[in-house]
Amino acid sequence: MKTRITELLGIRYPIIQGGMMWVGRAELVAAVSNAGGLGILTALTQPTPEALVEEIERCRALTDQPFGVNLTILPSISPPPYEAYLDAAIAAGVPVLETAGSNPQAFIAKAKVAGMKVIHKCVAVRHALSAERHGADAVSIDGFECAGHPGEDDVPGLVLIPAAARRLSIPVIASGGIADGRGLAAALVLGAEGVNMGTRFCATLEAPIHEAIKQALVTADERDTRLIFRSLRNTARVLRNAISEEVVALERRAGGVEFEELRPLVAGTRGRAALEAGSVDDGIVTAGQCIGLIDDIPSCAELIERIIAEAGEQLRRATSRLAPHEPASKNQEQGRD
Repeated sequence: MKTRITELLGIRYPIIQGGMMWVGRAELVAAVSNAGGLGILTALTQPTPEALVEEIERCRALTDQPFGVNLTILPSISPPPYEAYLDAAIAAGVPVLETAGSNPQAFIAKAKVAGMKVIHKCVAVRHALSAERHGADAVSIDGFECAGHPGEDDVPGLVLIPAAARRLSIPVIASGGIADGRGLAAALVLGAEGVNMGTRFCATLEAPIHEAIKQALVTADERDTRLIFRSLRNTARVLRNAISEEVVALERRAGGVEFEELRPLVAGTRGRAALEAGSVDDGIVTAGQCIGLIDDIPSCAELIERIIAEAGEQLRRATSRLAPHEPASKNQEQGRD
């Protein structure tokens, strides 16, 4: 399968494992890249830029295929050293940078000077156009179905993907709600040239999270996510569990809720502990609506090969349903006159 995304990134299949906090580690990233996709390390999963360099080297020991680094830039009172993380990835020779969050203009410029290919992940066409102007090589567009932050416009992929594809000259990568070959086939038909998957890669053998979390994703259906932080206009889609239900209840309370009251429930360290211990109800677990399409825990290689085969079959089947065009007869043409 060849698209502008496979050509740009030097990969066999147009499938990208997006950066995921606590999950985008060397074992998963290398497995995705070895299987023909693009694995992405999550920079801020590592405690320091120096630790990121060590994780990059660990990944290189597991794969000789291309992989990238995600840098999610979020407003904060005490922000992490974002530029130092980027400098670490550049110095280590990582070929691809995935940016997300706040305006990435300065980071895109620096990465491009260093020869990196840049994918910017965003949730709106206006943000995608801005990233294109700033020099991004491709845009990953997140529909409302996605895990994590879908933005505040609530536009699903069926509309958002073609809306972006028709406005952009750079390749579009579809993200949100994709977990199988049907999703890849649909994304290609909608104008995307690749897909970005997060939740689906969490339910693989190589994902560095507890088996109980993976089983929870398999057991859940498409209704088992919750939107938290809606009242704070910082919406996030997460797995339905005791913590997310409590957060939603507090947000719906008369008079609302301040973030400081939610902080102990949603702390990142608490979510990380839940992922590692398998305590599904003890922390926030990010998940998209595609959990309704997940019913097993394959290896990354098995999953990617299955998706490619199924996408091809679905595209062939759809094409076969199109009736052949028959030119109008001479009598029909005369009748029109």
